[in-house]
Amino acid sequence: MPYKEPVIEKVYYTIGEVAAMFGENTSLIRFWSNKFEGIIKPHKNKKGNRLFTKDDIENFKIIYHLVKEKGMTLDGAKKRMKENKDGESHNLEIIESLASIRQMLLEVKEML
Repeated sequence: MPYKEPVIEKVYYTIGEVAAMFGENTSLIRFWSNKFEGIIKPHKNKKGNRLFTKDDIENFKIIYHLVKEKGMTLDGAKKRMKENKDGESHNLEIIESLASIRQMLLEVKEML
């Protein structure tokens, strides 16, 4: 059996990497990190740079969805996250799944 290289996932992501994931400036990620303190829990290295986990990135996805896509205020998004984070996470999963299915159907339509 041939050796298969294991997929190594990062434990921490820099603020620049997170900003690139969302197509936003690092200043916005830093601002959201401060505004959603307790929900976003960055670790800091010896230099004081913020390092984010996969959980933080999942929370950023929900925040991005609520603020940028649904047009909620930051305070409204923060309240929603505290009251029903699991429900919002589930809604976001459904939306992402539907978007993926739509893209696949568009590709099939192109082939026909």
